[in-house]
Amino acid sequence: MKDNFIDDIPEEVQTDISSFNEKEKLISNLSQIFKALSDPTRIKIIYALMKGPLCVSDISELLGMSQSSISHQLALLRSQNLIKVKRRGRRAYYSLDDDHVLCIFKDGLEHAEHKL
Repeated sequence: MKDNFIDDIPEEVQTDISSFNEKEKLISNLSQIFKALSDPTRIKIIYALMKGPLCVSDISELLGMSQSSISHQLALLRSQNLIKVKRRGRRAYYSLDDDHVLCIFKDGLEHAEHKL
């Protein structure tokens, strides 16, 4: 006889999980955020931007990559609202979008370091 483990899960937990599972747009957005953070170059960019606003040429020099490659990665990060841009004269300075991004990244970094 097979045990029915769902009976052991409190009803409020089942309701909460069912409710979350119905939020397709939220789940898709969250998936896209983690996908954007799954690339090593984008991780390096986020790390650099933790230190403060930088322009494309600064990031390019710090990472040893072409400005074109960096611009492509920045566009992807912007599309997920992970970074924002502010123009000052002819230059565009990129920074983390908000403290949520900083928290996600710091927590992920801490978890990765813990696993080393």
